[in-house]
Amino acid sequence: MADMVPVLLTGPRLVIREFHHTPGDVDALHAVFGDPETARYLPFEPRDRETCADQIELYLEEAQKDPRSTYRLAVTRLEDGEDAVPIGNAVLGVEPQRAGFVGYALRRDTWGLGYASEITRLLCGLGFATLGLHRLYARVDPANTASSRVLTKAGFQLEGRIRHDLYLRGTWHDALQYSLLEDEWAAQGG
Repeated sequence: MADMVPVLLTGPRLVIREFHHTPGDVDALHAVFGDPETARYLPFEPRDRETCADQIELYLEEAQKDPRSTYRLAVTRLEDGEDAVPIGNAVLGVEPQRAGFVGYALRRDTWGLGYASEITRLLCGLGFATLGLHRLYARVDPANTASSRVLTKAGFQLEGRIRHDLYLRGTWHDALQYSLLEDEWAAQGG
């Protein structure tokens, strides 16, 4: 596995990079994690700005671990230039047996523009091509049909429903689990 500090992934319209502990990146993460509409599909309550600042500190600590097992990254638009304010975040977690999970969250005003599909493709490249993983999976709130479509379009297959996967806001939530294998990814042009 390649050592990847810092991560910099470039797609047709997006750049995925490490977070910076700057007011701009903290505000950007808060714009996603602090928005109740965006957070309704995330596995936690909406977060205040201070918590988002703490999160970025944690992300930077995770980035220094060797071997690194968690990639929590900032998503920016290529057209916004080098010091672009993030529009969301992306995550890839590495697990035993050459497996990993992927996820993303985008600022609400950027929904529906195809960015989640591009993030998913870039994360698959990181997981399969760079890190040598065999299997990637994602868990989605069953009500989040947009994310289910993104994963299906990227070649992920529905494995099933995980009942009562998460306890949040006083109630249990199910999750849909999707996965993609490295040979399936390669077969669709990787």
